[in-house]
Amino acid sequence: MRGQGMFSLTLGRFFRHRLALGSAGVVLALALAAIAAPVVEAALGTGAETVDLFNRFAAPSAAHPLGTDDLGRDVLVRLLYGGRVSLFVGITAALAAAVIGTIIGLASGYYGGRLDAILMRFTDAIIALPLLPLLIVLAALDLGKLGLPEAFVTSENVSLYRIVVIVAVVGWTTVARLVRSAALTLRERPFVLAAHAQGAGALRVMTVHILPNLASPIVVATTLSAGNVILLESVLSFLGLGIQPPIPSWGNLLTNAQELIWSAPALAFYPGILIFITVIALNFLGDGLQDALDPKSLER
Repeated sequence: MRGQGMFSLTLGRFFRHRLALGSAGVVLALALAAIAAPVVEAALGTGAETVDLFNRFAAPSAAHPLGTDDLGRDVLVRLLYGGRVSLFVGITAALAAAVIGTIIGLASGYYGGRLDAILMRFTDAIIALPLLPLLIVLAALDLGKLGLPEAFVTSENVSLYRIVVIVAVVGWTTVARLVRSAALTLRERPFVLAAHAQGAGALRVMTVHILPNLASPIVVATTLSAGNVILLESVLSFLGLGIQPPIPSWGNLLTNAQELIWSAPALAFYPGILIFITVIALNFLGDGLQDALDPKSLER
């Protein structure tokens, strides 16, 4: 009953945060639209890669609601499929980074001592690295020379998987520091000491007694980092090092439109505004979740 009461209070605080509630609706609408891409594709009778050179740069119409690009491909369908990729990369990489950061931060904060010092110095070293140049170098690596299977290296989706792994490997530091800070405090709480007194092992104490109390910083940090990941994917794709054609993403759609900015500005406007709206909505959603999950927000 107490858990249900806390959940109701949290939900109530979130619903009172109108900006966050509206942002959640925007993110949900974008996700549903991306999921419905095959339905829209079938309804319009065209495909994301269907080329029609006789219908290049067509104006918006019933057949093509947002017009066509320089190869006569439907812009709306490509934007929806691009949203699938960009949102998948953002959410998956943010979740993977959160898992890595939670494990490192929890171990560091719970055990303390030498392990804490080693893990935090390693975290500081990752933070000190220049992020964008590092991502560019990692994205440009030849996977064939790393001993990976040839079938994987030549796969159409390899650029997508590469971005997710790269961002997860370097993007866990914020979650790690937040979790470590909270775990240092929680390990001295009476309920944790009582669990030790009853013979609970370190793994059980961390997963059953400490980890559930870390939900707030983890959820907030993951939500905020998802927007940053979408931006990073867009930047790398814009530089030609991210998601590679024929897979559409908002980043490489923006790249393909840069040479047409004067003749067909809408081709750059659509993916650009979608990236902007998604990142802003995720940031507002993260702020709302932070207020909702923070009990002190009742006092404010």
